[in-house]
Amino acid sequence: MENYEKLLDEAYFKIKPIVSSSGRFEIPKIEGHFEGKKTILTNFLQIVSYVRRTPEHFQKFMLRELAASGQIEGDRLVLNMKVPSAKINQKIEQYVKEFVLCKECGKPDTELTKEDRLSFIHCLACGAKHSVRSKI
Repeated sequence: MENYEKLLDEAYFKIKPIVSSSGRFEIPKIEGHFEGKKTILTNFLQIVSYVRRTPEHFQKFMLRELAASGQIEGDRLVLNMKVPSAKINQKIEQYVKEFVLCKECGKPDTELTKEDRLSFIHCLACGAKHSVRSKI
């Protein structure tokens, strides 16, 4: 029995702690402006840190979904075309639904893992594991 409790303590020590408030998960709205034919998203890195994903992954998704070219400059994303903020916010919600929220419990306490050529969402709250589209 003592060996079991030792193993249980070791397992609890290895599990990542869930850092989440009990409040509702709300994504900040995009802030930006137009400069000529370009769209500058000024709070891009704030949103990336809020959803806890890499800026490269999030940028790749946004550029592909908006059918635009662009690059990260400092802490902002520059799109080489004019895109209304409503459309950008819609794509951000789509990203969160597909790559952040757990499909079982609906919590945002997840991480993206890659096994072989497949990407998975692993929920730190309930332990569920779901595959996601890896071609981004």
